[in-house]
Order: sequence, then structure tokens, then C-alpha cells
Amino acid sequence: MVLCDTEEEYAQLMTEYLRRHKNVPWDIHTYTDMGELFRKEAPAPAMLVVAESAYTEELWNLHPVRLVVLSETGLLHWENLHYVEKYQHAEEVLKRLLEVYMEIADTGLVRLSAGYRTVFVGNYSPVHRSMQTSLALSLSQLLARKHTTLYLNFEQFAGASQLVPEGQALDMADLLYFLNAQKERFQLRLQSMLKQIGNLDYVPPMKSGQNLPAVTAQEWLGLFHKIGELGTYEYVILDLGESMQGLFEILRLCTRVYTTIREDRIAQCKLLQYEQLLGLCEYGDVLEKTRRLNLSHIRRLPEDLEQLTKGDVAALAAELMGELEEMEEAGKP
Repeated sequence: MVLCDTEEEYAQLMTEYLRRHKNVPWDIHTYTDMGELFRKEAPAPAMLVVAESAYTEELWNLHPVRLVVLSETGLLHWENLHYVEKYQHAEEVLKRLLEVYMEIADTGLVRLSAGYRTVFVGNYSPVHRSMQTSLALSLSQLLARKHTTLYLNFEQFAGASQLVPEGQALDMADLLYFLNAQKERFQLRLQSMLKQIGNLDYVPPMKSGQNLPAVTAQEWLGLFHKIGELGTYEYVILDLGESMQGLFEILRLCTRVYTTIREDRIAQCKLLQYEQLLGLCEYGDVLEKTRRLNLSHIRRLPEDLEQLTKGDVAALAAELMGELEEMEEAGKP
């Protein structure tokens, strides 16, 4: 991808943002001097992205497969061009560029794969209000500081409004649709849907949690298999709920399962019933890789999700992170 903009600060910041996203499908080449661009002998770019103020008809002499104008005025001056609003959040600019690229992308997209062996970590408790999501988000964010990490929430009511930004059009339901209907473009579709909390990637959970029970176990397992097959993430943190079909099979897929608990009698009875059911259904292996965690001593949680990297929850999450890393190191040949 060639990025052309005579506004040097914008060009530099956008280039840095794109290069921080290791999974973008392009090598980025940036020019703030249009004369230098025309003097450069290089193959035709798959994507030529140019600021509106720098656009000239001569750019077509570079034979780009797609030419995108970064609109500065909101006006469509030229026909048959793709326009992306320049002065919006960089995350939205990237998403729009990926949408344009999807029209011409090769299905292989080898560049997007880092070749990681993906570790799935399950978080599930039959006990509600046991801080399951808080712990999962804390662990996810800490892991994301060192490892490529994806967080996925499957609770019927995700609760945290920050996970479902206002105006967010696409969510987990759309990701399932793309997996089934546009399998060859799934990788780019995933990239275009991702939101971030710090370094952590996540897909917004279903806005209508009532749709969760309609998804089959095969569909969920197919989704996780595809994500693992991409080799993009080292860790995928699954924040699971009982509304999912195939819950026990999904837990079996995970390398480690964390079950948050409470000490009151009803909570203990729920936990006992859940564990007995795992045994009766021959999922004893899930119990073996499950670690019970009691967070009842934690009285207050931060309102901002990014603050979950500090405090008592984070201290426990850091311990779990060390455990996961040790398990991975021990499992390497």
C-alpha cells in the first residue's frame, strides 16, 4: 500500500498506526513529496491511498489496483473513486481501507498469518456475579501487552457498555455469517470488525443475546477452528455463558478453564451440580484443567475497563498469565 499525503504529521501518525497493526495485509510505503513518488520505480500498488489535496490524474500512471482518496472536504470531486473520510479515528480509517481491499484481495493472504499456535482459554462459571468477565478482561489485557490476544464474550447480556460502542454495526452474529457465507474473505472481515482496548483485540458481543441459543455447537467450534487456523493470535480468551450450545465441547477445546466461585450455600450447590454434570457426561478432562477462583474478597472494581490492569483482580490475572506462559513453554518441543 502506498500512502500519499503532503500533510507530514498526519502521514507519519497514520503510517505508525498502520504498522503497529501487525496483521494488516500490506507493506506500507509513505510519501509526503509527490515528486519523489513519481521518480520511484516500484511495482503497481494494490492500494494507492492519497489525500484529497494531493490527488492528481497522474497518479493513475502508477497503475494502482485500487485508488482511495482521503476526503478532507466531504465532497466527491471525482467519479469512480473510493472515498474514506480522512479526519476520523484511525481505527475507522483502517476498517474502511480493509473494506475496499476486500474487493481485490487474494484468498490466501499469507501475510496476515504470523504462524502462531493459538491457545484457547475458557472462562465459565455456573455462579453469576462472581466477577467472571472482570477477571477475563483483566487477564486478556495483561496478556495483550506481551502476546497477540483476542477476547470474545458469549454471555447473553455482556453488561459492559464499552464492549458494544454506540453505533457499532457489526458484532459476533455478523462474524458467524461471514464465516458461513464469505469463508474465503473471513480473515479480512475479522480484521475489519475488530475493536481495541489498549493492545487487546475484541469482537463486539451480540447485541441481541437471545440469538445465542440458536447458534449450533458445530458453528461455534467451526468459528474457533477457523480463528486458530489463521495463526494470528497467541491467545484467545473465551468469556462463556450457559446460553451456548455445545458449552462442554467448547470447554474441552480450551487449554485451561477458569471458574470463578462464591462461598454462599446456593453458589456452592450450583457449582456442585455443574461439576457432577461434567462427570456424568464424560467431560472429566474439563474438570482436570479447571482452576477454581474465589474473588469474593474483592469489594470494588474500576468503572473503566482499561483500569482492570491494576488492583487485586489484576494481581490474580498476572498470576494466571504466568501460569499460562509456563504451560506453553513446557509444551514446546
